[in-house]
Amino acid sequence: MSAIVQHPFEEPSFLRRVLRSPSAAAGGIVVLLILAAALLAPWIAPYDPNLQETANRLMPPSAAHWFGTDGFGRDLLSRMIYGARPTLLLLLFVVLLMAPLGILVGILAGYFGGITERILMRITDVVMSFPRLLLAFAFVAIMGPGLVNGALALSLTSWPAYARQARVETAALRRSDYLAAAEMVGIKGIRLLYGHVLPLVLPSAIIRLALDLSGIILAAAGLGFLGLGVRPPTAEWGAMVSEGTQVIFDQWWVAAVPGFAILITSLAFNLLADGLRDILDPRHG
Repeated sequence: MSAIVQHPFEEPSFLRRVLRSPSAAAGGIVVLLILAAALLAPWIAPYDPNLQETANRLMPPSAAHWFGTDGFGRDLLSRMIYGARPTLLLLLFVVLLMAPLGILVGILAGYFGGITERILMRITDVVMSFPRLLLAFAFVAIMGPGLVNGALALSLTSWPAYARQARVETAALRRSDYLAAAEMVGIKGIRLLYGHVLPLVLPSAIIRLALDLSGIILAAAGLGFLGLGVRPPTAEWGAMVSEGTQVIFDQWWVAAVPGFAILITSLAFNLLADGLRDILDPRHG
């Protein structure tokens, strides 16, 4: 009996594997909806998020204001929709800064070893020895509040985990026959690191990054809650929760609406990360 050989193009695509994972599909759909709401905010928000109507301050949810109004009479639904923008922008900035920096440090340390590895890893250990969130607060306090400063603060305190993981994997690859064969055919230096080491290190870094996204969202909300995020009156979920805590016992919806948005977004990224781990990591396949 002849063996049945599956054609490569018959293998399920990455998108199909995502759709077959219940957690990845559910999380991905919610994330896409949040992204769409942030992009289409000027068209779907019922009111100007910064429009103050003191006559309607602290109004409960109603037909006119589905989620009620805050202490300045601003529509909470509109502010929640617009509040997704700074949160997702900060998340994007952190991802673009944190993961590449950590992967670069880890690959250089793992491949060259020796004094290079000792210096880079000691710097990594020093950064890891500080509580991440407290160190981020200190950076923002020094540089001043703002979206870019918040992203820099979170990035500069979150990259060591990626560096240590990339360093371990690169050190194992350095002794492999795969890199030895690549060097024998003349592939060396940056070309070797970029074309052969990075693709093998990247999947595990993507898995870790996906698992860290919800933590980054909570850290960004924490910066906004303490007044170290975007400047008012820009809508931001953490700052909205902070404003709502002043009237939480009488007008609970002022803090509950942005808090629910943070909860749903963090949960969606957690579900998506769990599904991506099952898809990209062969040990969980």
